[in-house]
Amino acid sequence: MTHVRGRIWRHGKPQDDFEFAAISDCLAADDTLVWCDIYDPDHEILTELAEELNLNAWAVEDALADAERTKAVVYRTHTFFTVYGVSVKDPPPQDISESTLQISRISGFVLPRGLITVRLSEKFDIDAVSRRFDELGGQEFGVGSLVHGLLDVVVDGHFDAVQALDDSIENLEDDLFADRAPRSGLQRKTFQLRKDLVALRRVVLPMREVVNAIQHRRMDSRTAVELDAEYADLYDHVLRVSEWTESLRDMVTTVFETNLSLQDAHLNTVMKKLTGWAAIIAVPTAITGYYGQNVLYPGIDTVAGFVASSAIIITLVIALYLMFKKKDWL
Repeated sequence: MTHVRGRIWRHGKPQDDFEFAAISDCLAADDTLVWCDIYDPDHEILTELAEELNLNAWAVEDALADAERTKAVVYRTHTFFTVYGVSVKDPPPQDISESTLQISRISGFVLPRGLITVRLSEKFDIDAVSRRFDELGGQEFGVGSLVHGLLDVVVDGHFDAVQALDDSIENLEDDLFADRAPRSGLQRKTFQLRKDLVALRRVVLPMREVVNAIQHRRMDSRTAVELDAEYADLYDHVLRVSEWTESLRDMVTTVFETNLSLQDAHLNTVMKKLTGWAAIIAVPTAITGYYGQNVLYPGIDTVAGFVASSAIIITLVIALYLMFKKKDWL
């Protein structure tokens, strides 16, 4: 079922008379700013709205598509963009093979006096966007301030996600080098972190082009200069998240390779110990086997012969053990 909500500002002041049916009149009025959010839109309703506002038909189809890449497309009368909000599941999933991230798509149509957002999932916190509008203020600067507020919430979510993954990788490193590290599930955790980072990277990296396209789209030249500093700061945040994501991908790859190296080193240690103990056991086996032959030898059938053979065995075993221990084979 389609859910519609919105807000309206006149002369930079918030009003309480938003009506979806009158959105065209509001968008046409001077000194008026409109934000309309449509959740789970009906295709017919959105198509009618697109015809009424002269929105690009292909952009409307992209807003309704099940899967769409992060992008921004500039048309003659409006700009269309698609971004992905990311949040960290709380509490985290118990199954280590399940992703810790929730990714939801939000599309937007940027008009000269309004912003129309389209969501297919309720996982994106649209209330946080509305609160950010109030926190940032600046509605007198036009629709650019609304788009900045929305993208600011999205990028903040990216920061939270990459921070959570960074913490997970640090915990993985602690488990990797712990004295009694539990090896069960370590590779699966590493593999899931790599999947989460790949998913986050697909969302984060194209944000640079989105912010660039919207920043340089001069819908209102009177207010564009006032927002340059805010968009420059937003672009810097996007770059930081992108670089952070790339560095984490290198880190989790290093953890994965280090785990394999440690397993190989552990296997070599086990083989050295097995070889050392085999050599130690081979000595008494050889001696007892020799004395077990059906030949006469000094001390046969006497206590002295038994004591002598036992002493030889113990002496050689101790000597071999000390030698292997010194060479760190045991």
